[in-house]
Amino acid sequence: MTDTSNENEARSLSGWLALIVWFPLALWAAWPFIGAFLWSIGLRVPAPGVFSGTNIIMIAALVFLAKGFGVLQPNIAAVFTFFGRYAGTRRADGFYWTNPFYARQKVSLRVHNLNTPTLKVNDRAGNPIEVAAVVVWRVSDTARAVFDVEDYATYIGFQSESAVRAVVSARWYDGDEHGQHSLRGDLDAVAERLAASLHEHVALAGLEIIEARISHLAYAPEIASAMLRRQQAQAVVAARQFIVNGAVSMVRLGIEQLETEGVVKLSDADRVRLVTNLMTVLVSDSETQPVLSVGRD
Repeated sequence: MTDTSNENEARSLSGWLALIVWFPLALWAAWPFIGAFLWSIGLRVPAPGVFSGTNIIMIAALVFLAKGFGVLQPNIAAVFTFFGRYAGTRRADGFYWTNPFYARQKVSLRVHNLNTPTLKVNDRAGNPIEVAAVVVWRVSDTARAVFDVEDYATYIGFQSESAVRAVVSARWYDGDEHGQHSLRGDLDAVAERLAASLHEHVALAGLEIIEARISHLAYAPEIASAMLRRQQAQAVVAARQFIVNGAVSMVRLGIEQLETEGVVKLSDADRVRLVTNLMTVLVSDSETQPVLSVGRD
């Protein structure tokens, strides 16, 4: 018994080899008719003989046998069934001949691109986002693709949308409190997880996922402006923190150099005023003109 859940190689012959046998038989069976036609136009060929029932049977049999001839383009497979049972798959391209009782269905082995529609999904924090993906796939097992699912092209479309929703809902758009598990900042990890999730779902249909990547990612329109303001505020805070840290380092270095080189001798009050003025100059967004009051011994 042939296992329909796994692909098997079908039995077939070279079409040219079969044609070498088929054509002389066809010529012999149809010779009474062909010879009579040639005599009618004045060509003296061997006597055509009498067209009999044997010739009719032979011609009918040869016409039926001719159904076994076929041609396959590169990266196109033919799936054969014999009275409803899976008989095998031929992947080799070219001219071939196989059992004329076989019913055949062609399956493309070429690489396909699938662009999912833009989906609205809630990330792990509950924020609605818009996401779409591009999936690169092909048929790896023709038997599973033809017999185990109704329509493998439709099947992978639905499974792709399901996988995108599952992967996106398990992560944060901008990352958690530690900045990890981000959709926007870790696209390679998201693509790897998406491809693995898709492979688990479509293996049943004999499909292979070559690549899966997020092609569109954005906050949903209803919260986009609010999230933009939050990102801007976070950027301002981070910039201010960087500026303050740099200013503190510069003030410390300046005071240490002034005292080490003996330029001035600062009291505690002078230190406070100097630090205040220097921080004002370094941190302020606008131009400032501080007045430094430094006492000398």
